[in-house]
Amino acid sequence: MRRTWRGTVVVAVAIGMAIGGAGQASAQGLRRLFRLPQPRASNGPPPVATDVPFVPGTGTVVATIGDDFEDEKWTWNYRHPKSSEEQDKRVREPVGRSVNGKWFEGMKRGTPDVVKRVELPAPGLEGSEHGLLIATLNAGIPGRSSYSMEQDDLIYNMQRNFGTGIRAGYSPSVVVRVYMPPLEQWEKRGGPSFGFRAGCFTHAVITGDDHPDKGRFGLEEYWPGFFVCYETAAESKAQKDGVYIKIRGSRNGGDFRGPQVEELGWWTLGMSFTPDGQVHYYASPGVDDLTADDYVTSQFPYNYRVETFKTFFFNVCTRDDGKTWSTPWVVDDPKVYVVQPLPVARSRSSTTR
Repeated sequence: MRRTWRGTVVVAVAIGMAIGGAGQASAQGLRRLFRLPQPRASNGPPPVATDVPFVPGTGTVVATIGDDFEDEKWTWNYRHPKSSEEQDKRVREPVGRSVNGKWFEGMKRGTPDVVKRVELPAPGLEGSEHGLLIATLNAGIPGRSSYSMEQDDLIYNMQRNFGTGIRAGYSPSVVVRVYMPPLEQWEKRGGPSFGFRAGCFTHAVITGDDHPDKGRFGLEEYWPGFFVCYETAAESKAQKDGVYIKIRGSRNGGDFRGPQVEELGWWTLGMSFTPDGQVHYYASPGVDDLTADDYVTSQFPYNYRVETFKTFFFNVCTRDDGKTWSTPWVVDDPKVYVVQPLPVARSRSSTTR
């Protein structure tokens, strides 16, 4: 059954993240690469919602973006030891990549220890037989266990397969199917287990502690999205362990609690981006297309307005003790859509849904 849910803000631990090597590029270079406008003179007033939410998957699918994992030659090239720039400032190149060039290892954090095309663990989308398994064991600094939660990243290479990000004026959206396994297969650790997130650009006062332009007004990158979290009975004061979805993020950048996952198995998650810079979140059990009934919330995360949707990616989290595997996650058929038609040379879009 589909149900509408509107979240309330709760105190949560934020999980920082940076995509690929974009943090090393100059602001001017990123503006040229992603065709962004020059920064304004100041942050200006807080963003105001002027557009209504729309369901992710609305419009036309961008044929050059996404992956169905049905190619028998789909494999992952591991490049260990993995990067751990976030923890120890070490970027270890070359990074891991898929042979089809669509996915790569984030340099801030490493690639999951297992990235493998597999048969679907349960019937999913009609006509789909394979998805991508992602799981990890050692998610922190290679050869050193932190005994605390760490995460690895699998990033879609939209730059290679599309060329640039998509401006919010085109009303882009991204949708993916995620298999949530039976509870006995979950890592028994309260907190985030899996993330589905977007990489976005805006202009703002730069906040990154290690960014050379911190405190200046310029091009800022941020990462709204979903975290799927495990919760023990002791933590929730419930009679049994459970799963819920957490949203990143509110205007102050904090995470807040979203829908409770009452039924495991396949879920459909989606984010849409309106020209006013809002992020709209939708989630539903099953593999059916999202509808208005699956609406979760609309936000200006960090008080930012999305100017450009750059890419999407997945996080896999574990306790990083050298012996406990993460929950095994299977994703399938991520796709990107636009409501406003893209220039023909850039889009190569297929038919409208």
